Amino acid sequence: MIHARGLTKHYGPKVAVDHADFTVRPGRVTGFLGPNGAGKSTTMRLILGLDHANEGDVTVNGKHYRQLGAPLCEVGALLEAKAVHGGRSAYNHLLCLAKSNGIPRRRVDEVLGLVGLEKVAKKPSRGFSLGMGQRLGIAGALLGDPGVLMFDEPVNGLDPEGILWIRNLMKKLAAEGRTIFVSSHLMSEMALTADHLVVIGRGRILAETSTREFIAANATSHVKVRSPQLGELGSLLSRHGWRVELEGDQSLRVFGARTAEIGDTAADHGLRLHELSPVQPSLEEAFMRLTGDAVEYHAGIPGNGTGTAAGERPEAPAAVGPPPPGSRPPEGMPSESRDGQRGGDWS
Repeated sequence: MIHARGLTKHYGPKVAVDHADFTVRPGRVTGFLGPNGAGKSTTMRLILGLDHANEGDVTVNGKHYRQLGAPLCEVGALLEAKAVHGGRSAYNHLLCLAKSNGIPRRRVDEVLGLVGLEKVAKKPSRGFSLGMGQRLGIAGALLGDPGVLMFDEPVNGLDPEGILWIRNLMKKLAAEGRTIFVSSHLMSEMALTADHLVVIGRGRILAETSTREFIAANATSHVKVRSPQLGELGSLLSRHGWRVELEGDQSLRVFGARTAEIGDTAADHGLRLHELSPVQPSLEEAFMRLTGDAVEYHAGIPGNGTGTAAGERPEAPAAVGPPPPGSRPPEGMPSESRDGQRGGDWS
């Protein structure tokens, strides 16, 4: 188990980790999520004693990392896969680690086979691809058969087969009762892998909860609607009391309504539909909503027509509904007169 209380780290005036409290428990995969610069890597370095906290404390199974007699047998970590001497073979790299922690030589062959590097075990690591280097780093983490494992972006450089392999490996290790703490930017992968989440932004812990509860609390389901009569439809659905947002791809997001209700309402008013599909809440949506204010760097998308420059945050989709009197509809939204016919003021 990993236990942090009031964990704080400053780099000059920069606060990298700000009084972080969280617990990573055994028997489940805990995802560590946050935007770039949120403090994920610094937190992992503090756990491993690679950096020293200015305030607070963090322990592994009740001890500080520096107090562990054979650390690789208690904590396995992948923080930087390329932290290997390029002239050393994969086998010799792992053998050096094994000897330093009293791990039997046979374990080197076992982990090389486990990560699929047995055929290149005697080749210099400088010739390894990014994915091969990642597998070697994972082998190093597994070398001491530890009860606590920490992975920072473990799928980086892996092909689809490798991603599936590491996902299943982490689940298997957690099922054995081990503590698994994994940082990743891939929301789709975390949704498939993590049972529990710790979310950090600007050094502060924003959430610590199950993945299911996190999505339910920070994202909502909606219905995606496409129609050649988007303006009339948007106004109509708004008048029924449903929240409607205009999407950039000229579709609507409708909240609080079922697909059958939207379809029946459109049919009753003679409006055509080209798409009517329910959209379930996702981890990505929940993450973006919770951490939007914690993102330090926002890039514009060239040619996206939004006018959003690099460093600016795009505005949320506009709600669709009757505008103030005398106003004009947004581009792509046809106007509607009081009798429901196109043309005239959008009022």
